[in-house]
This record gives sequence, C-alpha cells and structure tokens, in this order.
Amino acid sequence: MVLKKKKEIQVDAFFLDHHQLEKLQRFSKAEEQNLASLLVHCAELRNGIQQIQSIKQIMPLLKQMDQSSAGDPMVKACLDVLGETYFSLGAKNPLKKVLASSLNGLPGHVMVPAVQSFVCCLWEELKTTDVYLYRKVLDNLASCMEDFSLGRACIKNLFEEVLQFLQKLLLDLQEENRQNHGNRIVQTQLMHDLLIAIKVSMMLIQKLQENIQGSLWKDSESSVWQSMCSLLKSCTNFLMDAMLLQTVQTTSGLAVVLFTRAMYEPAEELPSLISGLLLGTVEHSGVPAWFLRSCGVLCAPQLPGSVLLFLCHGALAMLDWKNGSMGENGEKLLLDIASVLLSLSSELKEPSVATSLSRILVIWTNSALAALVSGSPDLKLKLNGSSDIIGKLLEYIYTHWDHPLDAIRHQTKLIFKHLLQIHQTTIAGSNGKSDPFFARLIKHLLSLDWHVKGKYASLGSLVECVGTENILQLDRTIPVQILDVMSDQSLAPYASDLLETMFTNHKAHFTLSFQKGTWIDQWHNIWVSPLLVILCEGNHDQTTYIIDYYLPKLLKCNPDSLSYMIRILQSSADANLGSCSTRGALGALMACLRTARAHGHLELSNIMSSGLVSTECIKQGLVHQHSQVCIDALGLLCETHRTTEIVSLEEMQLIQFFMLYNLNNQSPSVRQQIISLLRKLFCRIQESSQVLYKLEQNKTKQELVEKSTKMPPLRTLQQYKDFMSSVCARLFEVLFPGSSHPTRFCALSILESIAEIFSVPKGQAQVFQLDQEMDSARVQTLIQCFASTFEEVKNLAFRLLMKLRDVALNLQGSENLDLLFQAAIDLSTSTKPYDCVTASYLLNFLVYHKGLQHISLGKRLEHNPQLDESTSVSTVEKNTLAVIKLLLVEVEEEIFQAKKSLLQAAASFPMYGRVHCINGALQQLPFNDLTLVSEWKEIVTRLILMSYSLSAVVSPVVQSSSPEGLIPMDSDPESADRLQMILHEIQPQDTNDYFMQAKILKEHCKEESEKLADQRLMKNTCMEVRGKDKQVCDVTAQMVLVCCWRSMKEVSLLLGTLCKLLPSQTTSEPSEGLITVEQVKNIGDYFKHHLLQSRHRGAFELAYAGFVQLTEILSRCNSESLHKMPEHWLSSVLEEIKSCDPSSTLCATRRSAGIPFYIQALLASEPKKGKTNLLKMAMKELISLAAPLNESLSVIPQVHALNILRALYRDTRLGENIMPYVADGIKASVLGFMSPVWAVRNSSTLLFSALITRIFGVKREKDENSKKNRMTGREFFSRFPSLYPFLLKQLEVVTSTLSSETEELKIHPSLFLLLLILGRLYPSPMDGSHSALSIAPFVPFIIRCGHSPVFRCREMSGRALVPFLVATEVPHTVLALLRGLPDSAAPGMRQNAVHGTLLQVFHLLQSYLESNQFVSLDFQQGLRDIITCVGTKLWLAKRLNPCLVTRAAYLDVLVMLSTHLEKFQKQGMQFLDFWEEIRRVISDSELVSGIPYSPAVPGLIQYLQSITRLVISVLSVTAGPDLQSCASAAAEDMAKPSLSVAHLLLCEFHEVRLLALEAILLGLRQRNSKQIAEGRGGALCLPFDLEDILLTMALKETNPQCFCKVLEILYNMDLRNVLPKTECSIKMNPNQLLTWSLNLADISSSPEGQTIALKFASKLIIHLLQSHQQIPEEVLKKWVQLIMYFCEDEQETEMLLAAAEVLKSITSFLLSSEKLILGLSDTLGLWKCVILLLQNEDLVVRDAAAEVIQVAQSEKKSNEGTEFAFRIVNAPMALDLAFGIVCELLQRWGEIHAGVPVLLEWLLGDTDLQRDGDTSALEEDDALFDKGEVNFWAEKLTHVRQLSKHLLHLVSVTHLTLPDHGELNHLSGIALDQAQRIEHLLGALPPVPEFSRTPEFTRLAIQRERISVCLKILNLLKPDDTCKNENLEK
Repeated sequence: MVLKKKKEIQVDAFFLDHHQLEKLQRFSKAEEQNLASLLVHCAELRNGIQQIQSIKQIMPLLKQMDQSSAGDPMVKACLDVLGETYFSLGAKNPLKKVLASSLNGLPGHVMVPAVQSFVCCLWEELKTTDVYLYRKVLDNLASCMEDFSLGRACIKNLFEEVLQFLQKLLLDLQEENRQNHGNRIVQTQLMHDLLIAIKVSMMLIQKLQENIQGSLWKDSESSVWQSMCSLLKSCTNFLMDAMLLQTVQTTSGLAVVLFTRAMYEPAEELPSLISGLLLGTVEHSGVPAWFLRSCGVLCAPQLPGSVLLFLCHGALAMLDWKNGSMGENGEKLLLDIASVLLSLSSELKEPSVATSLSRILVIWTNSALAALVSGSPDLKLKLNGSSDIIGKLLEYIYTHWDHPLDAIRHQTKLIFKHLLQIHQTTIAGSNGKSDPFFARLIKHLLSLDWHVKGKYASLGSLVECVGTENILQLDRTIPVQILDVMSDQSLAPYASDLLETMFTNHKAHFTLSFQKGTWIDQWHNIWVSPLLVILCEGNHDQTTYIIDYYLPKLLKCNPDSLSYMIRILQSSADANLGSCSTRGALGALMACLRTARAHGHLELSNIMSSGLVSTECIKQGLVHQHSQVCIDALGLLCETHRTTEIVSLEEMQLIQFFMLYNLNNQSPSVRQQIISLLRKLFCRIQESSQVLYKLEQNKTKQELVEKSTKMPPLRTLQQYKDFMSSVCARLFEVLFPGSSHPTRFCALSILESIAEIFSVPKGQAQVFQLDQEMDSARVQTLIQCFASTFEEVKNLAFRLLMKLRDVALNLQGSENLDLLFQAAIDLSTSTKPYDCVTASYLLNFLVYHKGLQHISLGKRLEHNPQLDESTSVSTVEKNTLAVIKLLLVEVEEEIFQAKKSLLQAAASFPMYGRVHCINGALQQLPFNDLTLVSEWKEIVTRLILMSYSLSAVVSPVVQSSSPEGLIPMDSDPESADRLQMILHEIQPQDTNDYFMQAKILKEHCKEESEKLADQRLMKNTCMEVRGKDKQVCDVTAQMVLVCCWRSMKEVSLLLGTLCKLLPSQTTSEPSEGLITVEQVKNIGDYFKHHLLQSRHRGAFELAYAGFVQLTEILSRCNSESLHKMPEHWLSSVLEEIKSCDPSSTLCATRRSAGIPFYIQALLASEPKKGKTNLLKMAMKELISLAAPLNESLSVIPQVHALNILRALYRDTRLGENIMPYVADGIKASVLGFMSPVWAVRNSSTLLFSALITRIFGVKREKDENSKKNRMTGREFFSRFPSLYPFLLKQLEVVTSTLSSETEELKIHPSLFLLLLILGRLYPSPMDGSHSALSIAPFVPFIIRCGHSPVFRCREMSGRALVPFLVATEVPHTVLALLRGLPDSAAPGMRQNAVHGTLLQVFHLLQSYLESNQFVSLDFQQGLRDIITCVGTKLWLAKRLNPCLVTRAAYLDVLVMLSTHLEKFQKQGMQFLDFWEEIRRVISDSELVSGIPYSPAVPGLIQYLQSITRLVISVLSVTAGPDLQSCASAAAEDMAKPSLSVAHLLLCEFHEVRLLALEAILLGLRQRNSKQIAEGRGGALCLPFDLEDILLTMALKETNPQCFCKVLEILYNMDLRNVLPKTECSIKMNPNQLLTWSLNLADISSSPEGQTIALKFASKLIIHLLQSHQQIPEEVLKKWVQLIMYFCEDEQETEMLLAAAEVLKSITSFLLSSEKLILGLSDTLGLWKCVILLLQNEDLVVRDAAAEVIQVAQSEKKSNEGTEFAFRIVNAPMALDLAFGIVCELLQRWGEIHAGVPVLLEWLLGDTDLQRDGDTSALEEDDALFDKGEVNFWAEKLTHVRQLSKHLLHLVSVTHLTLPDHGELNHLSGIALDQAQRIEHLLGALPPVPEFSRTPEFTRLAIQRERISVCLKILNLLKPDDTCKNENLEK
C-alpha cells in the first residue's frame, strides 16, 4: 500500500579537450548558431541531462544540410568530434544511446563523411594493447552493433581488423589470466572481460553474417578464415578449461556451435557432426582438417560432463529447430541431446551445474515443441507420452520436483508443463481428456501424499490440459483435502496456487457450459462453503494461511462471492462468536471484509452505512479473545486499496478504542502486525492530507471540492491533527513506570513510524509533526526507557530520540546533562552486565549535544584548545573522540589494577563495560567522513594495545580446561590446598599457562584469608575484597567469570569493528586508512590464537563473532597479502590437525572446541558465486581424515575431522555448496560408528545427526514418523547415488551377523544408524520401470534386522519396513511374515526373532488398516486371509508361549485387528469365529485365573496392559449395536463377556486399573456429549453399581494416577446419582464428603490431585446450595480460602486453570447473582481472584479467566437485552469490564457503603513499604542478573487507573458520601502516612535514580500514583464541602 519512490537517473556530462575545442572554435560564429558553435555550447554545459537536450537540437541541423555542404570542413570537424565523443563515453551513459539514436537518421550524403570519421576513431580504438583497457573497446564494439546503423557500417568497413583484434584479445586475456593465477580479484575482472569478448565475437558473426559468406571464406589462407579458426580454437580451450567461471564456459559452448555452423559445409551434415561430438563417435577421417586443428580436443571419445552439457546448450540455442530445416539428422540430434542430458543428470550434482542442466532441459522441451510442428511421424512416435524418452524425463521430474534449490524446482515445473504440451501435440486431433497417458498421470498423482510439493504444480498443469471437472469426477473431496493441507506454511503457497488453477478453470468451464446464474451455487458449494467452515472452526495456522494465500485469489476470480460470504457469516455471527482458539463466524467475517477491502472489492463506508456490519460488531472484533481476529478487525480499518482514501472520524474513533486494550500483547508476531497496520494507516493520513491541502489551495474549483468530499478539507485536516495528537498522548501515557515490555515495544515502534512518516520535506505542508508534541517530560520519559532491561526497548527509544534530537537536546538543561553524563560513566563500570548497555545508549545520545565539551567533558579531560578552533569538525566527531579518550584512560588504569588483583577488578570495576561503551561509540561514527584523522589513528592504535592487554589479563580464566567453574579463590586455606592438588593432577593434560596464574591467585587468597575472618556463604564460596572506596564487597565465582567472559567478548567485538576501518582499496601510501595492514594481520593472529586455544564454547563463540567480521573484510580486500591470508591460515591449521604433533595445543575434547568455528569462519567468508576452491580443498582433506583407509593412523585427526565436518554441514551459509559432500559424510559417520575408540564413535554420532538434519530438513513435528521430514527412495538415491551400493553393502554385512544361529548376541554397531536413514525413505507410486535405484532390494534385509537382539533396533526395523512397501504389497508380506512364525514352542526357538517379526506385522497392519483402501474387494479378501493366518498362530498369545514380551506383541496385533474390524462389520463383514478365538484367549489369560508372577518378571506389565486393552476392545464391541442385532448363537456367546469392567477395576496391578478407568472416563464423556464416535461402536458397557465401586476406590486407592482418574470420573458423573450412594458405600453424608474433598485439595501431594479435588468440591458445593441444603459457614470459608490460594501468582499453571474453571462455574450462581449468597467479603474475595487471574503472566490463564467475564456479560445481555454488550474479550478489556461489573453489583446488592472501602484497599495495594527502604541496599549487590518483577505482563498502574476510573464513576453516579466512617478515616491515615514516607524515600535516592536504582525508583513511583489516586477518591467521599474545594484547588 505504501508508494515507492522513483529513482533518479544519473547522467555524467562529457568534456572536450583543448585540441577539440580549438578545432571547433575556428568554425563557430558568434552571431549565428551553426553546428560548431552549438557543439561548443553543448560541451560547456556541466549537466548531462542538459547536454542530452542540446544534442537533440544539433541533430536536426545535420539532417537539414544539402549535398553541397557535405564536403564542408566544418561538418567534417564536427563529425570527427562527435565520433571521438561517442567512443569516449561509457557504455552505460544515456548520452551514448541518445547520440546513437540521433545519428541513426542521417541523410545519405552526410553518411559517407560520418562513416569515415567514425572508422578513423574505431581504428584508433583497435590499436589498444593494454589488457586492462580492452573492456572499453569491447563495450564500444558491442554498442556499435546494437541498433546503430553508423556503427554497424564502421564495423563492416573494418571487419577483418575487428576479427583480428578479437582474436588477439582472447589470446592476451588467456595469457594474463594464467599469469595472475591465485589473485582472485584480478582474475574475476579478467573473467568478466573474457565473457564480454566472447559475446562480442558471437554478435559479430550473428549480425554481420553476410560479410563472412562470400569469396573471403573459400580461401583457407585468407586472414578472415585464419582469424575464425583462431577464435574457434580459443573458445574450444575456454570450453574445456574447468578453472574458468561457469558462465564463461557456457558462453564458449554457444560460441563453438555458432562458429562451426558459420564455417561448416555442407550445412546438412552439421547435426551429424554435433551428434558425433556428444556421443564420442566422431571419425577423424570424416571431419575437415581445419575443424580438427581448432576443435580436435572435442573429438575425444569421452568428454567431461560439464563440456557435454555446455555443447548441448550450444546446439539447442544456436541451431534452427523450426520448420524441420535440419531434416532427419536434426531429429536424431534432438533425441541424442535428450539422452545425453538425462544421463548427465545422474552424474552432475554440483548445485550450479545441476541448475544449468535443468535450465537446458527446459530449452530442450521448447526445441522439441518447435521441431514437432513440422516433424516427421517417426519423431511424433518417439516423443509420445508412452515413449522411452518421455518416460525418462518423467523420472527426472519426479526426482527433482522437491529439490532444495528453488531454481531447479521451478524448471522442473516448466519441463512437466512442456511435456504435457509435447504429448498433446503428438496426439493432436484425438480427445485429450480420455487419453490413457493423462489418465495414468492423474491416477498416479492423486495417489501421492499431499506433503509432496511437486504434486501441486504437476496437478495444476494437468488441470490446464484436462479441466477441473474431470479431476473432481475422480474425487469430489479434493478441494477440502487441499484446504486441510494449508495448516503447513511450507505447503500453503503450493496448495493455494493449485486451488486457484482449479477454481479458475472450473469457473471458465461453467461459464461456457451453462447459462449465467445457474451454476454459481454449485461453484460456491465446491469452493467457498468448505472455506467458510474452516475459517470459523479451523486452527490458527490453517486459517491464517488460507486468509493470506487462498482468500485473495478466490475474491479476485469471483468478486461477487463476497456478498455470499457476508450473508452466510452475518447470519451466524451472533451465535458463533469464536473463542481463544477459533475465530468463529465473527472472526471469519472480519477476515473476509479485511481481505476484500485491501484488494479493492469493498468500500467500508458503504457496508457500515447500509447496516451490513455495525460499529459494535467491529468493536467486538477489535477486542476479541483470538488475537488474529483483533488483527483482522484492525486490518479492516487500516488497509485500503487506495493509499489516499480519506480516514473517516468513525475509523479514527475505533482505532483509539483499539489502542486502549491491545498494546500489551506478548506475541511478537501480533505486535509486528499491529505496528505494520498502524503504519499503513498513518501513511494514508499523510497522503490523503496532501490531497486535501491541494484541494484547499485550488479554491477556484470549489464545486469540485464540494462533490469530492462531504466535509470541507480544513475540517478533515483538523480532525487528522487532533487524532494524531491523541494517539501520541496515549502512546506516551503508556510509557509509565512499570509498564510491560510488550507495551513499551509497541508504543515506541508506533511513535517511531509516526516520526518517520510525518517528517517534513522542504516546502510541503504537513498535517502533523511529532516534534511539536514534545515537551521536557516526554523527552525525559524516552530517556528513562534506556533503563529498561530489554535491549530492543533501549534501541527503539534511542532511534526515536535520534529522529527528534534537535528538540530533545534543546530541552536538556546543563545540570541535567551533567547528571546524565555522570550516570552513564558510573553505569559503564557497574558489575551488573546490562548496566553497561544502558551507559552506551546514554553516551551515544549525549555526544550529539553541542555543549557536552564545556559542561561535562571539560572537567574530566585535559583540554585540547585546537579542537575548539576547528569549526569544520562535527559536534559528534569531537564529542565521540573525547568520550572514547575518557573511557580509554579509565580502562587503561583499571587494567593496570586488574593485573594486581583480578578478584578486586571483578568485584568493583569489571572492565568490559568501558569497552562496550567504546565499541558502541565507534559504531555510529561516519568513518569515511572524519576530519581529525591523525587523532583517530592514535586512538585506534591505543585501542588495539588496550584490547591485547585486557585479553592477557582475563584469558587464563577463559582458556582454562574448566572455565565454567574452576576458580581458585576459596578463602579457606584447606580447600585452597585441595584445589591446588586437583590442579596438579590435571596439569599434564592441559597446556595452558593457567596454572601459574592459579598459584598467584592462591597466594593472594592466603594473604586475604589471613586478613579476614573465614566467611563462607552457602554453596557459592565468596571472597571478600576491599573495593575502590574501601568498602568490603563479596566476590562470587560468578562475578569473576562474568568479568572475564564479557571482557573477552567485548574485546573480540571491538577488534572486529576496528578491522572494518581498513579501506577496501589499500593504496601504497599508508596514511590513507585509520588502521594499517600490519595491525590487521596481528588482529588475525590474535583471533587465531584464541580460537585454537580456547576450551569452552562460550569463549570461542565470543571470539568467533569478531573473527567473522575480519574474514569478510579480508575476502573483499584487494591487497594480495591480506587476500591470501584465509587460505594460508586454513592450510596451516589442516596441516597441524593432520600432523598430530604431540606438542600441538589443539583441544581434542569438547567437540574440538574452537577449531570448527575457526574453519567455518574461513570457509563461510569465501564468495559464493566463485569456484569455492577453499571449500573443495578443505572438504577433500577432512573427508580423507574422517574415514581413514589406514587403521593405524592416530585417532585425534579423525576426531577433529568429524567435529569440523559436523560444524560445516550445519552451517547454513555454505548452503547448497556443501551438498556434494553429504554422501561422503554419511559414509564417514557410519564407518566411524564402528570404531573401537569412544571419542570417534561420539563424534560420528554428532556428525550423523547433523547430516540427517541437512538431508531431510529441520524436524518440524514431534511425531517421529511424520512424512514431513522424509523423501522417496528415488529422490534420495538420485541425489546421493554413491550411498545406494554403500547402504546395501552395509546392511548385508549387518544382517549376516544377525542370522547366524550360534552368536546370539553379536550386536553390530551401525545397524541403528542404517535403520534411522532407511526409516526416512518411502516408495513413490511414481517409481517406474526406468529407475535403476529401486528400494526393493532393501526389503529382505530390513526384515532380517527384526531379529536383532536390541529391542530398539527391532522396533526401528518394524517402522522402517512400512515405507518400503506400497499398499498393494502389504497383505502377502504380512502373510509371509506370519507363516514364518513357529507353530509351537520348540526348544531352540529365538524369541527375539519372533518379537521382531510381530512388530513388523503390527506396523504393516496398522498402516494398511488406516489407509482408506478397505472399499476394494482385494482388500477384503486380503484381510480374510490375514485373519485366518493370525488364527493359526494363536498359541503365541496363550500360556503355551513362555515369553511375556512376545505374548504382549501378539496381543497388540489382536487389539488392532479387533479395533478395526468394528469398521468392517458395518459393511457386512462378519468375523464371528475370530471373536470366538479372542474370547478364548481372554478366558485362558491370567487376568481371569489370577496372576502367578511377581511384578519384576520382564514383560509382565507390557503383557497385562495388552491383555487389558484387548478385554476393553472386546467389551466395547459387544456393546455395539451391530452385534446386538445379530441373532446367531455365536453372537450371543460373544455378548456374554468372560470379564467385566468391575473385575478390571479390582485388579491388584494399577496399570490394569488405570486403563479400565481411562476407558470408563472416555465412555462417560461420549455419553455426556450425546455422540458415540463414528466407527468405535458402543461405548463401554458400564456396570450398574459403578458409583459404589468408585466411591470405595476413592477412599482406598493408593496409586496417585488412578486416584486422580477416579475423582475425575466422579466429577464427570451426575451428582444426583452419586450422593444417594455415599451413605451406604462409604458411610459419609454429603457434608462429610465435601470436607473430605476440600482436605484433599488442601494437602494432596500432586497438583493434579489438588486440582481435581477442588473441582469436585466446587461442583458439590454448587449442587448442595442449589438444592437448598445447609453447608457450615467454616466449610464455605475454607473453600473460598482454597480458591484464593490456588490463584496466587506463583502456583503452577494447572492449578491456576482449575481455579479459573471453578470461578467460571460459580459465576452465574454466586458471583453475579441477583442477591448476595456468600456474604460481601467472600464474594469480593472471589472477584479479586478473577482480577488476579486476569493479570497472570500466562496467556492461557488469562484467557480462561476472561471466560468468567464472558459468562457475566452474557447474563447481563440476556437480562438487559437491548444494549450492546462485549461478550468474548481479551484479558485487558476483561479486566476493565470486571471492575465495571463489580461496581454495578455493589449497586445491585445495595452494598455500596460496605463495598467501596474494600475497593479502596485494593487500590492502595500492599502497605508494606518498610522493605523498600531497608533491604534495597542489600538486594542491590545480591544477584548479578537482577530480573526485577516476576510477572512481565501485568502492569500495576493499568489496573490502578481502570479501578479508579470505575470508582470515580460510581461515586459520581450515586453521589456517595460516607460521613464518620471509621474504616475510611483509618484508610485516610494510612494513605497520608505512606505519602510522606514515599516522598522521604524518593528524596533519599541518589541523583538520576531511574538509572542507578531502577527497581526501587519504579516501585516508589507506582506506589506514589496509587496513593494520590486513593487520596483523591477519599476526599470526594468526605461530606465536608470545604475539603472538596481545597482538594480541587490543589
């Protein structure tokens, strides 16, 4: 919606030299304008645009000249000058184009001298010999041939010379490139020149073809022929040279074919020659000698793949495929090219080459289409859909349609589209819709899963061929299926594109086939109705993506559907308001309206005035509980199609309403959307105001004004101004003390966009200016935002202050300025890490103040008078220099002190804060525009030295072997000695110099411990050190660590920043840059040292950030020595790793510590576009180290290599360039897993994990078996072909160890890895006969893996087998597996093998039964066979089988069959024999006869759970309606189950009880919701005495899980059935039961038990109260107390949600009832709980509490009826409504006098201020990372302001006064006392306390406002009028 600014065109002017001017001035006449004088005048202009105008005036003069003046010397001189000018202009200068187009129309008589002049100039150009000036000549040659007749004539005249020049130029460039080998920058420049040279040579041959045919040609001695041969030879060399850029090779391929085509005779033999080159079958005898001389290398039998690829490209692009001009040979060549390209596709895997190949295949399909138009019938046959070539192309498409590279995916889509067109062309004339090729494709594509991205585009292309209707006839549910997929963002764009293709095509089909109006309902039913259902009820992601991607396309296709949508949604909007998880009809309506308005299908004013949508409806949307509905409602107001549409008053009021309740949103995405939408609104205000100003100016067009806007422009502008002022006022108002981070973030971001949009361009009226709204209080508010603990808030406040800096700085008094500066300097040395960030922002703001030198810096630094005199120096530069100097002096002194005692430094002046501030100050300096260069140079040198010395002080701690906590500083001498002993023991393994350091510290500790008494604080041993001001301060280990680590981080970042000062063009004079090459090299060595020495991730990650900055600078630098450094560093570190030298300091533990980071930084900085030689070199080395052929080599290099490879595969910056090495990585990790050394196995595992993520993508679902992160076997093995034989071989080796009978427990280590990979592959229905890489050979091996002795491997093989089998193969595989099971318990039976087989059967059956195939007869037959076979092996489920684990596995198979057979009984498939067998299994089981085992028997629990599931499954089947209607005897038998639910509930094993209880609970819930789930048959048959059993269980149950379930079932039952039975079964009356449950809620050990007990007790209380039974007072009190306890902030979420649920259930009966039932204090106590929950930090809790308000509001609406009531609202709005409701209820109950004091107490809050004063000093230093308040969402002042608003309203409405009210006087006394105390405490704080003592300052500021509001209301309540008046005066 925001307009883009137009770019201005830059035109460089041309100049004439002294000689040319003299020549022209001879002919120019002052009195008249002739050609020469005009040219002189034109050259004198200094503006290119004016020169263009001038040249356009000159040309008509030339064209008017008659024949006689053509020989005039003046004309000759002018033409010479024009020629010289033309050739001197740069290629991109618009002047050159203007000159050319002007000279194009010259008359013939002027043309001749013009050509002569230009030929002379061109001839001069061709004499150039400097290689680096060739580019200009090439540009000139190219521009002569482009639409410039004069230029082309010149080249014709000099054709031979140009050819010879190009021939020489190519040879020179080739030689120069060879000499500069290794200098990347020069080579890149030369490559580009070479590319242009080849293109120009091709242009020459293409555009001037006629020059070459002719007599010159025939003679092989002629110079033209010689030059052509030389050009051809050079291009062939370039084509064969793999070291050149790929674009140069590609273009050379084009040139070779073009030149050969121009020279080869007879032309009809050319296709055969190219075919021969491609297939390697060229006979030397049949080829001309000149061709062999020039292109002999191409006649080899085996050419490199890339050369073949570029030759194919040349042939396709340079030969003419239309009109069959090449005959049969051409057709053969076309087919040869296809077969060569397809065979190359399996070899060339490098991303750039693979991309080229896909692009060339697209060109091939275009050429094939062109050739088919006039091709022979034979060609049509060979390119038919069922032909071999098309089959292979389809293989290519299926393999690459999900390729990770966008370009390849896109080309694949095009290839498929063209293939369909090719097939259509071959069958032209017959009916395409019934064509078998299309039918087969559609069937295959529809059988694919929807997660395959390639499916969408392919279906879309097919729809275009056969029409949507034909596809919908196969499956009507396709639109719904695709909409369901749209909850996944990665699939949503593809899905919406396919839907768009389908519905657009469908609409077109309907419009052609039916009359207008008859089809629209049918179209709506298919495409719009499912959309509306999902919008109302779908999940958040799905609805969001549908609205973003699908809805706009649908409305664009058929805008009339909007009224249909509005009508349907409007009718249900009132009933279906949505919830916090669904949008409801209201939300769907908002979304549709927003999209329609944004795309111009709707005017908001029209629908509001027509009453279609009311203001109230939008208001409800703006505060809806579902945040996305709020955003859509806001979007409806802010987004319009026209950016100048006027914003109405109504819209402005709605926006103001929105801003009251939505700024405090915890979701970052919602905040971003709010900010972005409001920005659009402000842009609209700004742009429409400009239109209004123009209207106002054009007073003459008064009538027009009256028509165009209903209101006079000035009035609208005034409304705009008022609105913007009120918005800013609201935004500044919410930056109060204690406001939450989301609120601040929103307010500051919105203010920033206001400042940006309404900034004043010169000479333009502006409707609003933010700086006019600023006063000192608001500036102060913004500066106080620097104290926020969130850096983004500091940053936003800083950016806003920068935009308003003139006003902000003018409002700073000198005293305040000095205080702020002092605060910043103090904070920079604070021990709290976030303080130095605050200091940095403060200083960066203050350096813009002109008076900073005099006011603050003058007293702290010795003065430099020169700086004052030089006025040219900017304020910022002067101030920054002074500030850095000041900080540098301080930090140098501190480092000096730290060398004496690091402990003291850590406790009183950690140095990192100063360095952070220096770095921050440097960041905002304009380095390319500095005046005081010499001063800065000196500073930079000092900074580098300071960094080194600081690093030297802290590095011993950071680089220690155990930097996390090995701090030798125990004050107790004994523990110091112990520590010393540990150090001594580990010393040999550690090569750092830390130990010396440790001893020094130890000495220090001894001295200190003598001076001080032993003092040990908790676990964290502390050291007391006297700080600067001689105070004693504790040093914790954490402090020392933070000091050292942060110092290291800041030093690294500072050095990284300083490296950026290196100028990109390093000149010979060293004076240019602020930093020298030598210094940069030293910094590089520093980083290298730290990265390779550090032991700990934190330490090297800190250095890594700076090192990355350095490597990026080196890669762009043109100094040879610096440019080569990364390469040198890389090879030396690889050498060191390889050498495995004992003296090496590299760390082999801790994942190789910093080494991977070091190598990563070096490789990632290499330019992506080039050949990535460093990456290739490193990967080759590392892979050879990671998978060593020689076992005897040392292990350490292998570990390093595996760790480094892991880091490289994980690095996203290396992108696709790393993919060619993935297969080798997998091999290394699988082989490494077999190593006997633990370190190698460990690193291999980590590497393997990184590779799985790299291949299959980041895991996007918790479900391990989701198809998201998987790919087809075809795609996997075609991308990594070398893994096919490798994995197959490994699997063979692994399974061979499993099948040997003797070695039962020989476990192969890599089995698990192989199964992990294979489990992520699956067969595609698209696997055709062409695929050599079929995944079928893996199946027998995977089946054998099921015999593994490792349980997890058996499980994995069960899962891995499923994806390898297509659904049709499952039945016979399952039968084969079942038949392989033993028939009886033989002595040598291997239970592991049986278990593995059963797991495979289980997983295969599960996937088979869940697939929707059970309609087909094959399926039913297959199922019967399986069931029969299962019956023959039933002994495995009975006692005959001694192994409980395999019995359980067999039972699981039976459970699954019985669960699914339920479905099939509906289709008349009766399996009564099977049920009979299952009954027998149950009745023989131990559950019936008693369990003879102890719980410790392996597999017992598993077995019991499986048999219980089977019993429950059978019980629910027997309860089903199908069986009860079946009259056979067998069915009757079945209906008498051998076990009842009651029996299960009494079982001694709690696992059995738990499963039974879960089944009962499910049955109850289904019964309660009046629906029995489809396909699950009847719910469980519940025993009649269930209540008795459960009540008894509740008292006796010992297992907590079962106990919770029992209570939950009782809670879900009807209490009218439960209570009568309590007396007889557990001897309790209802009141005793209530007391029992309340006691449980109070003391239960688990939160789950407490929550369910409270819910049950609450339900009981409501039941008793409603049935008018007495409940003792103290029981009710206890219940209220419990609810209050549950609502406390620190409770677990579960308990808070339970409290919210209870409160919601009692709202209508107790909280908002007509009469008070519980008594005022208890009821208000419960309301206070609601208010507490509404301010909880957890959104789920707030949403649950908001439902209480929803219930109260619904009641209010049903009682009052007419007035609009908000019903479903977010927490901030609910909080406001809650206070309002409480005030209303006090009126309704007539309890105002008693209620108001209670509310005033709420207002006053905690009265305990003592703590603030006394403990704050201690708290200050207690914790290093002080988090302040726990609740980051609640804002005390918001709650105070809302409550006081409602209280004031209540007081004014009821005219309330409370005379002589003791409670009030007491409150008044407390408030006045507190007010004094607060003033005293605030006065005692240090200056600028908002920075130095932020938490106390905030706390006191909040309390001050609470008290003042409370006093104000108290004064209003006093009856004495004088008191009120006094108050008003105050």
